[in-house]
Amino acid sequence: MALRTIREVGESVLTKVCREVTEMNDKWSTLIDDMLDTMYEANGVGLAAPQVGVLRRIVVIDIGDGPYVMINPVILESDGEQTGDEGCLSYPGKVGTVTRPNHVIVKYLNENMEEVTLEAEELLARAVCHELDHLDGHMYMEKVEGGIRDVGLDYYDEDFEEEEV
Repeated sequence: MALRTIREVGESVLTKVCREVTEMNDKWSTLIDDMLDTMYEANGVGLAAPQVGVLRRIVVIDIGDGPYVMINPVILESDGEQTGDEGCLSYPGKVGTVTRPNHVIVKYLNENMEEVTLEAEELLARAVCHELDHLDGHMYMEKVEGGIRDVGLDYYDEDFEEEEV
């Protein structure tokens, strides 16, 4: 397993539509393992294949209850609304306010290429929507309400504690 370079805003790979995965093989399995390692190392909750330079419909997400590996994911239904800060590993140190569905039903293939249907709410729903946007060449900045804010890289560090002044 290896850490991959996270592509950042301005790199053309982030604006392209990804192709489906038609079979699981060692190449895709290694990519998934690398994506998980890269996401955890960067303190992220999600990562899409184009963010590591691969134009395939693969997403990994972990909001703290174990990883979801989604191959060829499709949102079947969405409802409700949630508005909150959102950031992206491909745009480090920045956040913006984004409104997303509060509930989604997503269908995808797992690592064994078995079909799975998942109901996601709140943060998981937000992460699913955010990562699936990447698969179609879109980023959260397109949906930001009120502009992007600079929060610095420490915003994403779980171990960060404010220093006394």
